[in-house]
Amino acid sequence: MIYENDNVKETIRRVLGNLYNDRMFRIKRVLGLTMRQQILPKEQWTEYEEDKFYLEPYLKEVIWGRKRWAKK
Repeated sequence: MIYENDNVKETIRRVLGNLYNDRMFRIKRVLGLTMRQQILPKEQWTEYEEDKFYLEPYLKEVIWGRKRWAKK
């Protein structure tokens, strides 16, 4: 299950098209594998060290903006 709170939803809305498309591809791929009860081939696994937290800078910006807006 994918849990997206309001901050994550806003972040996804703001990301560039290619990041959004890449995210949707990964989600669709994992859902397809889950439906077929298959596991991603090991050679396609992402090592933790290679994983990129691509939403993190955008998420920090959204949270910062909401905190700033709440102070006004």
